[in-house]
Amino acid sequence: MQTEAPVDYYEILQISPNAEPETVHRVYRLLAQRLHPDNQETGSDSRFRELTAAYEVLSDPERRAKYDVLHTQQKQARWRLVSAGNEAENDFEGEQQSRLTVLEVLYTRRRTEPDSPGMFSTDLEKLTGRPREHLEFTIWYLIQKKLVARADNSMLQITAEGAEHLEHNYREVIQRRRLQAANPA
Repeated sequence: MQTEAPVDYYEILQISPNAEPETVHRVYRLLAQRLHPDNQETGSDSRFRELTAAYEVLSDPERRAKYDVLHTQQKQARWRLVSAGNEAENDFEGEQQSRLTVLEVLYTRRRTEPDSPGMFSTDLEKLTGRPREHLEFTIWYLIQKKLVARADNSMLQITAEGAEHLEHNYREVIQRRRLQAANPA
């Protein structure tokens, strides 16, 4: 039984965690015939070994009970991650603000240093105060939207689309701040 990388033995055997021992045995035999390396059409040595490992655990009541505890914990951990995201409402506004901040830094760099308009992500980390791990998603998004480009030397540069996007959204952000300042809740 592996604990490093979560392996879902139920998924490998294509059965429910509630499956009866007879079902585990029946499904294993069917899949073993299909995946056995001697089967010229559908055989797969690696998948057969995974299938056999899953069967060895799920067909032994004691090992299955231990595995079920781990399996349940893994499922709960996955749901905790989703729940945490929901509680934080995925911080969409914070992420949007972070994107605008990165664009603003790169925009300023391009305007003030046209001969060297790029910036490394480590510099962005220092200037924005956000750790690199948090900036990775932001940078990925900006590159995918073609608002930022990565040069051959890995420096990030704002594109013309990025400058236009910043200018358009920056006005909205300032407008929103003015409205919030005028109408405190």
